[in-house]
Amino acid sequence: MKYIDEFRDGALAKGLARSIAAAADTGRTYRLMEFCGGHTHAIYRYGVQDLMPANVRFVHGPGCPVCVLPMARIDQAIAMAVEHGVTLCTYGDLMRVPASERNSLLKAKAGGADIRMIYSTQDALAIARKAPERQVVLFAIGFETTTPPTAVAIKSARAERLENFSVFCNHVLTPPALATILTAAGEGVVQLDGILGPSHVSTVIGSRPYEFVPAAFGKPVVIAGFEPLDVMQSALMLIRQINAGQASVENQYTRAVTRDGNPKAQALMAEVFSPRETFEWRGLGFLPASALRIAGAYAELDAEQRFPVAPSTGREIKGCECPSVLRGVMEPTDCKLFGSVCTPENPMGACMVSSEGACAAYWSYGRFRAPASQSAVGTGAGSSVAATMAAPANLPTASAPTRRDSAVSA
Repeated sequence: MKYIDEFRDGALAKGLARSIAAAADTGRTYRLMEFCGGHTHAIYRYGVQDLMPANVRFVHGPGCPVCVLPMARIDQAIAMAVEHGVTLCTYGDLMRVPASERNSLLKAKAGGADIRMIYSTQDALAIARKAPERQVVLFAIGFETTTPPTAVAIKSARAERLENFSVFCNHVLTPPALATILTAAGEGVVQLDGILGPSHVSTVIGSRPYEFVPAAFGKPVVIAGFEPLDVMQSALMLIRQINAGQASVENQYTRAVTRDGNPKAQALMAEVFSPRETFEWRGLGFLPASALRIAGAYAELDAEQRFPVAPSTGREIKGCECPSVLRGVMEPTDCKLFGSVCTPENPMGACMVSSEGACAAYWSYGRFRAPASQSAVGTGAGSSVAATMAAPANLPTASAPTRRDSAVSA
């Protein structure tokens, strides 16, 4: 398929791997944070890390909207469904994320709450149209990528006078989270040399909002596409900037991202939403101006005002290191629960539940079997990885064992 197959070409991957090995200074380490969870899955699905020299390391960031949503917000959503009897509509990844007291949306649904899984904001609108006697609440989450569709749903409900529809808004913003991570890095929490900028978010906001990173922190940023060769080329671009002592924002994903992004989507967001003073992120704490709320002009569609519930503090499950994984301080395999108590069938934290979570990526693609496979880096592992890239994406391969194979091997 055009624009996909050529970015998964095994021969090109090996060529890029040689270029990266030649460019990487053996006297130093390169710590490159991929902010987006989609990049994390691409890196481990296609074995990109195995093609990197030993001194080039990918650090996983907080770019998974399900993962960064604090437990307290899930508690509030459950309370809306249980205490107010609303029909709560949300996306599949959220259904199994643990809430307080080992509860979850799925368990609340089993207990009698009307909680429904949807695939788009339009599904929630359709439910509201079909059941005018029910109050329907859209549990909206996501970064800037999914914010415009929520705005469209809100405007549609206003235009159609759907008085039984409202939105529990949990949309968060990328730049404030990135600034927090880099500020923390300056305090010795995690040292970073460069940033792989998110793909889909950047199609909306453009590359301009990242220009504060080189200006304020002296770190290069490369907006990277989602395919394995996108990630590899972006890593090479970062390494070259680092070697030259430069720091600027480059755009590798030119086929989809521009400097100014999507002005229509941005205007829609500005009309329907306004910044919150502060918002809690799992792993990062309360960050100023890091999330959106429904603007006053659309306040009648704000579920938080229509269905108030008591605030929840939420407590992480003891031993779960999801917050540290989201900050890039730990890898999933550093967590004592990973692969034993915590599995996709029995997740202890959001990072194992979400399709973009780092723990889910490690589990799905066998990264917890690292000790044996890591010794192969640079000694022939690349050829098997290149074969993986050339294989159909929906088929398991030797480099990406199925979950059952991984569990048996573990």
